[in-house]
Amino acid sequence: MRLSGKTVVITGAARGIGRACAVRLAEEGADLMLFDIAGDLSEVPYPLGSADQLAETALLCRKAGAAVCTVQGDVRDPAAAAAVADDALERFGRIDVLVNNAGIAAPSGKAVHEIEEAEWSVMLDVDLFGAWRMMKAVLPAMVARRAGSIVNVASTAGLVGYRHFAGYVAAKHAVIGLTKAAALDYAPLKIRVNAVCPGSVRDDPVLDGRMLLEIARSLDVPLDNHEATFIRQQPMNALIEAADVAAAVLWLASDDARQVTGAVHVVDGGFSAR
Repeated sequence: MRLSGKTVVITGAARGIGRACAVRLAEEGADLMLFDIAGDLSEVPYPLGSADQLAETALLCRKAGAAVCTVQGDVRDPAAAAAVADDALERFGRIDVLVNNAGIAAPSGKAVHEIEEAEWSVMLDVDLFGAWRMMKAVLPAMVARRAGSIVNVASTAGLVGYRHFAGYVAAKHAVIGLTKAAALDYAPLKIRVNAVCPGSVRDDPVLDGRMLLEIARSLDVPLDNHEATFIRQQPMNALIEAADVAAAVLWLASDDARQVTGAVHVVDGGFSAR
């Protein structure tokens, strides 16, 4: 029970890695504020998490013994980000951990000169500015207590380039830069800021995951056997499981990592070591 007595805010909690993190942290004793758009964006060419999926995540966390609140909102909205922090403080009295997981992988699939202004803007607004807005919202409470842990979910796209994914790559590289700068800002206050970089994560149907499928679609990878295509690029000959990412998030969130800040924790089966 490494997070017993702690309150965790998780964005993008409806499905996939967000759900895996929520359930794992609930099993370790955390109480949870689960935040998700729970609806679609017109600029994003695939369905995002739904209200029903967010409710399912909450149910699974309650079964694990957690007290849970859910909030529907958009990380692009500063007022929504601030409201999540206020709601967490009102309900639980404290914010110990932020898991910045909300993100989109498309619109992608284009060379740089083909990207439309709106496509570029929505990618950075969700994946980078959204992470910054959530940090801005929760940090005053952490500063007041002189304690806290922020875990930003980046990607191997924050470490290397990918063809036809310039917006996503730029956003995730920037998330790592934000992580390192913030780690130095808040280290004197005992607030830790770290990043996790997942590789190709299998779309676990139990988690309603679909990110790898959408990446395959953007790359014109045959969808009937897309996992095999990605596995061929993996040194360990296996896709990453969302549970692997959740385990890394748990460690960084917990006091086991009390001397770890500004770190980039890679969970990619050796992909970025090549």
